Amino acid sequence: MKRVAILSNQAFSLVNFRGELIKGLANSGHEVIAMAPDMTPELQIELMKLGAKPELVQLSRTGVNPLLEFFNMVLLAFRLRSMKPDVLLSYSIKPVIFGILAAWIVGVPLRVAMIEGLGYVFTPASEKMPLMRRTLGMLVRYLYRFTLKGAHTVIFLNHDDAQEFIKGHLVDESKVIVLGGIGVDLDLWVHVPPPSGVVCFMMVARLLREKGVYEFVTAAKMIKEKYPIARFVLLGGLDINPGALRREEVEKWVDAGVLEWPGHVDVKMWLKNCSVFVLPSYREGVPRSTQEAMSIGRAVISTNVPGCRETVDEGVNGFLVPVRNTAALAQAMLRFVESPSLIGAMGIESRRLAVERFDVNKVNLRLFAILGLV
Repeated sequence: MKRVAILSNQAFSLVNFRGELIKGLANSGHEVIAMAPDMTPELQIELMKLGAKPELVQLSRTGVNPLLEFFNMVLLAFRLRSMKPDVLLSYSIKPVIFGILAAWIVGVPLRVAMIEGLGYVFTPASEKMPLMRRTLGMLVRYLYRFTLKGAHTVIFLNHDDAQEFIKGHLVDESKVIVLGGIGVDLDLWVHVPPPSGVVCFMMVARLLREKGVYEFVTAAKMIKEKYPIARFVLLGGLDINPGALRREEVEKWVDAGVLEWPGHVDVKMWLKNCSVFVLPSYREGVPRSTQEAMSIGRAVISTNVPGCRETVDEGVNGFLVPVRNTAALAQAMLRFVESPSLIGAMGIESRRLAVERFDVNKVNLRLFAILGLV
């Protein structure tokens, strides 16, 4: 038995994105410590049900105060020293940078960083990049370059991200493993034939500019000019990220009848009632939302960018469009409206690809090996 610490910047993501891994580790007899800064009583209960011991840590998700970040890192190092984990798995920018550094300082035997996506500071801006964003990007790169020297293994979800880090000399190539998608439970996300009738396009994402929300809305307006009955659903909550949308913007689109916005909800029932999944993101790791949509059997429209292109075989289970190109996005949507037989046929192919590429049990077997637990 080994003691495995998993560090995240959000307790919710430990349940939602690492739940199957935590359960698998616990069922194999390992002690799992789930660490995050926002442990609510409800999330603690969920983590304990999975077999983990929840631990509240000090870690600001979006703050940029260097003194506070250093202080939190020192506190984290003391916590890790007292816990004495055999393995630390960190994911997201701050847990990777400060978690790996703290674990390196106190000598955690195996330190693994998972970089699921490159995030805001690595996403090219369409406008002239503000000075603060350029400065933040340089700082994050420097911190990655320094901190990842202390990681034994660095996991990426796609080859583009891995190559960017290698070519930028942010990580030694010998440490890099490309995992692919983090996977979904195919027995929970079972294939459900899409509904007949009105075509419904659904996007699931945090409401951030770089997720392509504006492009989704603009394309929806273009389609509705010709086919006003078509439905567009946006699922996801508001965010505190610098690229976050404002509530007033989204509510204005709802009031105008452009789209429906239930907010941050359980997506499974909504996915079952949609026709086509859309994610016009500027960059991803390999999006979990698309993996879920594929598993349930939905055709996909996404952008031809790192992370997203891994989810679409062009013309087989959907279509890839150029990033920030609303005309191309609307044209791809139009193909499903005018040729609805594509919806079911491509949905079947999505399920096949999900089984082939995104089975969480297969992914977790690889993670067990990476974490030295087999």
